[in-house]
Amino acid sequence: MSDPADFPGGIRVLVAGAAGRMGREVVRAVAAAEDMLLVGAVDRSHQGEDAGTLAGVGEVGVAIEGDLAEAIAARLPEVMVDFTLPDSAPGNIEAALRRGVSPVVGTTGLGAPELERIGALCAETGVPALVAPNFAVGAVLMMEFAARAARHLPDVEIIELHHDRKLDSPSGTAMLTAARIAAARGRPTARQPSGAVERAPGARGAQADGVHIHSVRLPGLVAHQEVIFGGPGQTLTLRHDSLDRASFMPGVLLGIRRVRELSGLVVGLESLLD
Repeated sequence: MSDPADFPGGIRVLVAGAAGRMGREVVRAVAAAEDMLLVGAVDRSHQGEDAGTLAGVGEVGVAIEGDLAEAIAARLPEVMVDFTLPDSAPGNIEAALRRGVSPVVGTTGLGAPELERIGALCAETGVPALVAPNFAVGAVLMMEFAARAARHLPDVEIIELHHDRKLDSPSGTAMLTAARIAAARGRPTARQPSGAVERAPGARGAQADGVHIHSVRLPGLVAHQEVIFGGPGQTLTLRHDSLDRASFMPGVLLGIRRVRELSGLVVGLESLLD
């Protein structure tokens, strides 16, 4: 790890979930960013190993630690990037906020109660936070286009496809897309023909904000979503594909650079895009 004195303008970053697939990608991206300094890495596994070596970029002098609170106290990060699990992320976020560290959170599966709690903690501590269901810029644009299309086409369904190790469904991106479609339209839109029968329960998918959502989990996938609109005599399909986890890193780095400028809790990356 470089001496902070040699890097006065760098943002001090700690990665929670550093041994996971997304965490390793974040370690690689932060280590390569000229305006950032990786000062800490936390995970339940691979403790004691060098985070850079584990991420495939060579030694960075940052060993993976098991206790987040101790790591924050010792490493003094400005920003914590969290790609962990829905059961551990809220505690990580609270630990960061109470120590003046701004969280940039990509962990999905956080519901309205968790987000309300995070927002209250941001207000209490005066520390801003960013939670983004998807850090891929293309996915953010897809959601913006979907909200615009929702004002003009009467019916819509969402199909989201992810790798088989993803724990939550529907995905956070699909849930946020449905919410934005509903907000743009001002009313629920899911419809069933009179007398419709599901021969297998759930065949028509879940409903969120009045939008049908279908979740697919298969090995070989990364993160993909289709938003299919229907109108008289026509359909419109918006699709985004993340083919590699590197697709999320420009958004993560943008979040790290901008989170300290925010006020309170911000959900979604779009507010940071020019």
